[in-house]
Amino acid sequence: MLTEKLSQLKAIFQPMKQVLIAYSGGIDSTLVAKIAYDVLGDHALAVTAVSPSLLPEELEEAKIQAATIGIPHELVYTHEMDNPNYTANPVNRCYFCKSELHDTLKPLALKRGYPYVVDGVNADDLQDYRPGIQAAKERGARSPLAELHITKLEVRQLSQDLGLPWWDKPAQPCLSSRFPYGEEITVAKLQRVGRAEIYLRNLGYHNLRVRSQGDTAKIELPPEVIKDFVVTTNLPQLVTKFQELGFIYVTLDLEGYRSGKMNLEILGKDRVNI
Repeated sequence: MLTEKLSQLKAIFQPMKQVLIAYSGGIDSTLVAKIAYDVLGDHALAVTAVSPSLLPEELEEAKIQAATIGIPHELVYTHEMDNPNYTANPVNRCYFCKSELHDTLKPLALKRGYPYVVDGVNADDLQDYRPGIQAAKERGARSPLAELHITKLEVRQLSQDLGLPWWDKPAQPCLSSRFPYGEEITVAKLQRVGRAEIYLRNLGYHNLRVRSQGDTAKIELPPEVIKDFVVTTNLPQLVTKFQELGFIYVTLDLEGYRSGKMNLEILGKDRVNI
């Protein structure tokens, strides 16, 4: 089954001749970049959008992964933070983010002679609340993984089968996803959240989120590590660090990490479980 899907994925790129990949460095877009490069060689170009909502560490990982694959890799700078429709953080914030991204990528692709722009949206993403998907479609972008009904689990399995060392890399959506809808997003808030998550990663925790609600940081960790975290972490030191970053209160979500938790009010509790 997976072998067939891999063949179909390669087949999608064969007639494209030249393609630009919206490449974040996440596991999905990296698999797309890998397959596109395997099929098209230097006629595939990976482009990463740089903005305050992307952690510097994530950008460096994206560079390393692209170099490992061998695909040409370029950076562009997007300016969604200049759009009040984005910074006001409405429920369709992601629409404005992806609009800015693809309004930047599409002219670049056409200028360079790339008739196609593709992204890493997978089949599971279609089941979550992702208004950015519509923005990409409106601008002509294609989503090969979603077209072939390839799920997140299958992306990881394919990546592992292809020998990609980052096959189990945790999902890392943009930092703006850490804020409840309606709370204004600023560069300072994005940096505060980003530094808090880096601090926790340096403690050895990787699949996590630091949700920001006003002056409160809410730490989400996998349920199975919460007990160990409470017992082994120097909690007063952690609180001091978070307060130095600008938070006043530091809490731990007892439910644990759950992707898409900020969409609970939109989709309903049972549907957000991706």
